[in-house]
Amino acid sequence: MILDILRLLLFPTLMAFAASSDLLTMTISNRVSLLLIAGFFVLAVASGMGPTEIGQHIAAGAIVLALSFTCFAMGWIGGGDAKVAAASALWFGFGHLLEYLVYASLFGGVLTLLLLEFRQWPLPVLFCNQDWLLRLHGRNAGIPYGIALSLGALLIYPETDWVRVVDLARFALQ
Repeated sequence: MILDILRLLLFPTLMAFAASSDLLTMTISNRVSLLLIAGFFVLAVASGMGPTEIGQHIAAGAIVLALSFTCFAMGWIGGGDAKVAAASALWFGFGHLLEYLVYASLFGGVLTLLLLEFRQWPLPVLFCNQDWLLRLHGRNAGIPYGIALSLGALLIYPETDWVRVVDLARFALQ
């Protein structure tokens, strides 16, 4: 039962926290990525995932880490975004990795266009005392890509084995 609750809540909670943190502060704490990594290993072992499958998940995470840090080095995304992308890829492995990256890219493109448009308009005086909105509205500010990564991850996560192995009907009866 506790294992099922962790499967259902740990990853989505951490991804939602990453998105809200990036929105409000334009940073994602290293703790989020570390908790995602630790949570993966705890649940993988507790779920009986074999060493080969764990290795494939690690390989998926490592590939995304290399790609995302290349994007970070080019100035396209932040370091927190790169680490969260890699840590979430660890959870998806190769089975859902392409879907995750496509959705995150699409959400990232839409988010970028919306923010660029938002930054063209003056911020209403009513909102000028909100530091997070001022930061988000700044023309030279980056894009909180953690939002797009989280949306992509949360869209894909219900389709993974992490959720499919949970007997959801059992939760409805209790």
